[in-house]
Amino acid sequence: MKSYVSKQNSSMYFASKENMQQIISIVIAIAIFLLLYFGLPETFSQSGKLMTAIVCAGVVLWALEPFPMGLTAFLILVMMLLFNLAEPEVVFSGFASPATHLVIAGMMIARAVNETTLVKRVSYFILKKWGGRAKGLLGSLIIVQQIQAFFIPSSAVRATLMLPISSMIVETVEAKPGSNLRKMIMLGVAFGGNISGTAIMTAAVGNILTVELLHRFAGVEITYFQWFLYTFPLWLILIPAIWVLLIKYYPLPKNEQSFPRVKKEMKLKLEELGPMDKQEWKCLIILLFVVGLWISQPLHGLHPSVPALIGAAVMTMPGIGCARWENVVKINFNTVLLLSVTLSMGYALVDSGAVATLSDYLSVGWFLSLVQTPLTAAIIVIILTQVFHKMISNVPAAVVTLIPITISLAANADIDPLGMAFTAGLTSLYGFLLVVETMPNLIVHSTGLISQRDFLKPGLYATVITMLATALVASTWWKIVGLI
Repeated sequence: MKSYVSKQNSSMYFASKENMQQIISIVIAIAIFLLLYFGLPETFSQSGKLMTAIVCAGVVLWALEPFPMGLTAFLILVMMLLFNLAEPEVVFSGFASPATHLVIAGMMIARAVNETTLVKRVSYFILKKWGGRAKGLLGSLIIVQQIQAFFIPSSAVRATLMLPISSMIVETVEAKPGSNLRKMIMLGVAFGGNISGTAIMTAAVGNILTVELLHRFAGVEITYFQWFLYTFPLWLILIPAIWVLLIKYYPLPKNEQSFPRVKKEMKLKLEELGPMDKQEWKCLIILLFVVGLWISQPLHGLHPSVPALIGAAVMTMPGIGCARWENVVKINFNTVLLLSVTLSMGYALVDSGAVATLSDYLSVGWFLSLVQTPLTAAIIVIILTQVFHKMISNVPAAVVTLIPITISLAANADIDPLGMAFTAGLTSLYGFLLVVETMPNLIVHSTGLISQRDFLKPGLYATVITMLATALVASTWWKIVGLI
């Protein structure tokens, strides 16, 4: 009887479509591991083969997600230790990195901010002012996330905070399933979230990884202010460009261009909140203090993680802060594992010799001669990064793979690695075509209000826009400020 029940449970497990997809994903990851381990040429060292196989199998698991992302990161960590691919100090170094503590503090700050009604108040105010018409509504959804980027160092958190508001708007304006209005609203949240990390170094994990890897492998320091200096023209181009794209791509009939109910609803929401209370004022003052420390980094020299940790501590101090410690520490440990192991993975890739071997294969004469010209190098990196990002959907994995390779390629070409590595890290933020490319895409798609198919054409146009805009800024502004 027990045997019969066991067989029945087993057949039911394999009959489930979700379970079958999980099994197929695991089989694909194992197949890629074996193919690379036994198929890579002898120019790769034994540790280089193993490390390359583990990274590629891990990337497949991250992309297909048969396990939670944190569990995949944990498995990679165990395998690096099990196969002795690097010294334990190197394997665990990602957990001791300032970048990891910056992300932890950032998530704590985000939870503390969310303990107050400050974000809701700002969102309601902007939507009340400009949300009465289609163009203003879309612009508001994009702009709110750009404002949040200064204070909330996670595009996933920013998109999550926008979901209740965007869903409420869809319901208020009666945007029907499949309508242009619904698609415009939801893609406004997704695409707005993707570009929100452009100019604020602390606003995206990819930015933090780029800075950390440049420091580790090239000895290049990029401050919060420098990142903003390099990228704010691109940010100023992308915000209206994405807005215009969605407005033009999703034309609306006249009866869907005016939404007096949105303004009325936002006014009611603000009235319910009442005037700013003590907790909101405390939150705002602490946030401004933290941002001030980030901006003034060249004066005091503190790593961005230090102001973030100070902010998280002050926000939870009894009588001074705006949130309770026990609520703020309930952060998503999946993200911590993902970032820490990704960093360790990058360090182990270099230590194992895999990066050096891969860059040697790429260092053919014609390619090295092309990247000798800074602008040409930037354009090549933009294109290759976008292609690579489509295959390696996880942003941290894409950054941690590309940055060491571009630094090594720059060394082989005898050029400054900053321009190529910075371009690769920045371009990795922009994933519009596939749902799995970025967290804002995934979060918006998870609502069920929009499908993968809805991302394809506008996502393709948005990808082209970001590539052209980055090339334009590289050919003008980056030359002026000395980035390339």
